[in-house]
Amino acid sequence: MPYWGQLGLQDAASPVMTQLTEFHDHAMTILVMILTFVGFALLSLMINSFTVKTLTESPVLESVWTIIPGLILLTLALPSLRLLYLMDEVMTPALTVKAIGNQWYWTYEYTDFNSMGGDSYMLASDDLAPTSPFRLLEVDNRLVLPCSTNIRMLITASDVMHSWTVPSLGVKVDAIPGRLNQVGLMITLPGVFYGQCSEICGANHSFMPIAIEARSPQDFMNIIHNNMTN
Repeated sequence: MPYWGQLGLQDAASPVMTQLTEFHDHAMTILVMILTFVGFALLSLMINSFTVKTLTESPVLESVWTIIPGLILLTLALPSLRLLYLMDEVMTPALTVKAIGNQWYWTYEYTDFNSMGGDSYMLASDDLAPTSPFRLLEVDNRLVLPCSTNIRMLITASDVMHSWTVPSLGVKVDAIPGRLNQVGLMITLPGVFYGQCSEICGANHSFMPIAIEARSPQDFMNIIHNNMTN
């Protein structure tokens, strides 16, 4: 979870989000260098009075200011394309979970286990427990997922467009009625990760949060066993 006044991104909890953060830092470093150079050039032009009346053309200079920006664009485009294809890749999943967007709550279905799943509604402020004090983010039925496991999320909607978004996992998938979108997910550490619907879906758009409770594979299998035996 981010803190008040935090300027950076949320702590990464998946390999994809880790690489997204690294690419963000890479791009911002290049932008700062460009802004510094351009600012220095503009300041130099404003404070000096030197002129070169005989200089009308310079093929070398023109080549330099064409090639260098092209190389800079390549250093941004190549990692971006690699990351784009990586985010679209779904490895062989060990678990498949379906998320259905409704007005205005989420429904989760574990396609491999019929005994788990259900609707996930936002908790009212009066119902918040001391262990979960996040107002407008806590839900009554968290999505429990195992860590260090290839997970396939199937995202759809039953009424209008929604968007299943968890920033710390680097996941944002549109939930569209009549369409089934999929995304690969790998959680690297246990914890509770929050997100919200990122599509303006109606009057209560801001009141359908997402809460993922990541457990170790052994704890997850114990939860599956307890649900099946009960």
